[in-house]
Amino acid sequence: MSKPSPEVYEQGRGMDAHNQVMRELRAEKGNKEYDPHEPTRVWLDEDNTPDGVYQSLTIILNTGGCRWARAGGCTMCGYVAESVEGGSVGHDALMDQIQACLDHEAEEADDESGLVKIYTSGSFLDEREVPAETRQAIADVFADRERIVVESLPDFVEAERVSDFTDVGLETDVAVGLETATDRVRHDCVNKYFDFADFEDAAREARSVGAGIKAYLLMKPPFLSESEAVADMKDSIARCAAVEGCHTVSMNPTNVQRYTMVDQLHFRGGYRPPWLWSVAEVLEDTADEDVIVVSDPVGNGSDRGPHNCGECDDLVYEAIKDFDLRQDPSVFDEVSCECEATHEVVLERETSYNLPLAE
Repeated sequence: MSKPSPEVYEQGRGMDAHNQVMRELRAEKGNKEYDPHEPTRVWLDEDNTPDGVYQSLTIILNTGGCRWARAGGCTMCGYVAESVEGGSVGHDALMDQIQACLDHEAEEADDESGLVKIYTSGSFLDEREVPAETRQAIADVFADRERIVVESLPDFVEAERVSDFTDVGLETDVAVGLETATDRVRHDCVNKYFDFADFEDAAREARSVGAGIKAYLLMKPPFLSESEAVADMKDSIARCAAVEGCHTVSMNPTNVQRYTMVDQLHFRGGYRPPWLWSVAEVLEDTADEDVIVVSDPVGNGSDRGPHNCGECDDLVYEAIKDFDLRQDPSVFDEVSCECEATHEVVLERETSYNLPLAE
């Protein structure tokens, strides 16, 4: 007779429990409807790449949403709450969204962006979200640009799908929401089902058609103390840098999104987003790794976003953005604040059993 093991319990029932909670939380969002002909968001920015800094056009397509999120999904991610109900958006509607993004770019920028980044609330390479016909049409639309980034879970990173972009001459990067290189943290804290080995497999698949990999990491998922989160990020960046084809790591400090487990914890005083000082420390200490490391603290300075004491937040944020473009850790020598002492105490004394130690 088979015997239950800790591994089976943690990876089976533990994930089931997370998913049940996440489904209940997302059910609270009501029946707000989203126009399938309009993108979720679109904006212009600057991004650092292996070929230098580009003006970038960032597109978040409104699709039927992440299939993993429909099952329950990640503890910190509320993006599925903004997706179209029903599981799919047709080709014509998706191309209308692309046109709306091109119109926005024409209105806001003097020149076309050399870099285009395309996201959904799930995986761009999942053909249930973005059909093959649409993926190929989007590749043709942007064939005259220099570089493109598309986001996907490892499951959907197949050479045939990625080659739609490399075949039209685009430098192509697949962005993978790895979150952490530590499987236990990814499973138990983030509630993401795949392993680091799956990320390595996706990198090999992308490399086979000449594409690169951009790893997205999550700074301070729930249930980690500040010091544990910092240590996990430093280790994860080093492990990503060792994966052939992974040339960029985007470290995303957790922000508190609606209809998520993180939101529930935060509301009850059980979660604090990471300190901006922690973000700066990770960037400074990993600057010598053989990979570009960037960070964009969403919600900077707010209670629901990464923050320090409120007095120095904007200055530290500007230093982080400066580092993103120049990769020069000396930028952090230019900022200081009395709250650094509090941050040091938090790193020393906060544990998973008493967090958050300070607001």
